[in-house]
Amino acid sequence: MMLPVNNKFFTVHGKEDNLQHPFNIIFFGVQVICATVFIKLLIENTFEGSRDNPWLLLQICAFYCLFVLAKMTIEKIVANLFSIDSIIDHYLYQKLSYRNFISLFLFAGSLIFIYIFPGQYKAMLVFVLAILALNVITLLYSYKKNGILIASNFLYFILYLCALEISPYIILYRLIITDTSI
Repeated sequence: MMLPVNNKFFTVHGKEDNLQHPFNIIFFGVQVICATVFIKLLIENTFEGSRDNPWLLLQICAFYCLFVLAKMTIEKIVANLFSIDSIIDHYLYQKLSYRNFISLFLFAGSLIFIYIFPGQYKAMLVFVLAILALNVITLLYSYKKNGILIASNFLYFILYLCALEISPYIILYRLIITDTSI
């Protein structure tokens, strides 16, 4: 729970930055479940006919897993091409740890919006904005910790941000917008 405040987790547990460690795999499964349930709640409160789809939870889960794993795979391939595997492995480990931490908030939010405040669309949007802000803060914190490395390779960092961090979400946004307008 002290992950955002203190760097001890990465210095003690992150010596090998192993993404395939059983703890990371199990926590990624928890992240997928928490994100899937929350996204399903958000979709059901946003789109009228979505409650009629019995496969919605499975579709969201599959798409979320595919999106996150494809993004990580592309980042690993790019790291291998530029021979910066150790740097990217450490960064991906940090990013996975922060997203796993954020998924605990998604779990709490899901419980709140299922049992305490069902159907509160505006409150859910505020919660989504808070989660997005927390995600941006953790990314900025990670970039700050790697500031010397980023400063020495600033052009590559900007290319990385545009190609692998921002563009997948823009593409995802365009897919959602064009799909719902049909």
